[in-house]
Amino acid sequence: MCTVIVRTGEPLTLLGVRDEFADRPWEGPGEHWPEYPGVVGGRDLKAGGTWLAALPSRDRVAALLNGRGLPADERTKISRGELPLRAVVAGGMPEVDLPRYDPFHLVLAGRSGARMWSWDGERLTAAGLPVGTSVIVNSGRDDDPKAVELRPLFAAAADWHDLVEAATVRHELPDGRVYASLSATLVTVGGGGLGYEFSDLSRWNAVRLPRVDRGVSRDG
Repeated sequence: MCTVIVRTGEPLTLLGVRDEFADRPWEGPGEHWPEYPGVVGGRDLKAGGTWLAALPSRDRVAALLNGRGLPADERTKISRGELPLRAVVAGGMPEVDLPRYDPFHLVLAGRSGARMWSWDGERLTAAGLPVGTSVIVNSGRDDDPKAVELRPLFAAAADWHDLVEAATVRHELPDGRVYASLSATLVTVGGGGLGYEFSDLSRWNAVRLPRVDRGVSRDG
């Protein structure tokens, strides 16, 4: 269950925690996609896309979560990992062949606020995130127990660095595989431009996580 937490206002703040099988290969943030110049994000080495993309020159960030619903046909299905790349460049929901994607939630945030699109395999819905703090998980926003637990915690804190651990998970499965929070990305959008901080959580003890390390920032 990935988690995206968004607080509107000045600055707008977005925390994205990526949960995945620990043996799925990936690499840290960079400008990995020549076809999307200036876009920064961690890259999934299996499918080539990303779970969170930032475009500092436009002060925008897009985050992707798996959704729930009707899966796409295996014969025509394509990776959802390109959606954040396309959305952060377009500044909105990209024009895509939706039935080819498994269900997802796509969050786009910037100076004008934050918006979320949800595809359940049959219907696409869109809504602006309300003023304040929103927590989005795989089931959506608001009513999930994890969202209900995290929202007041993050809403009450001015600094989210020391709260990252609360949004993480770690499960050791019977077959020996580990499913865990592998990274955390904290993005702010305000008067100073877009700030981008990244932590590779797989390098650290799962009980106590470090402050998010400074990654990429841009003024202007």
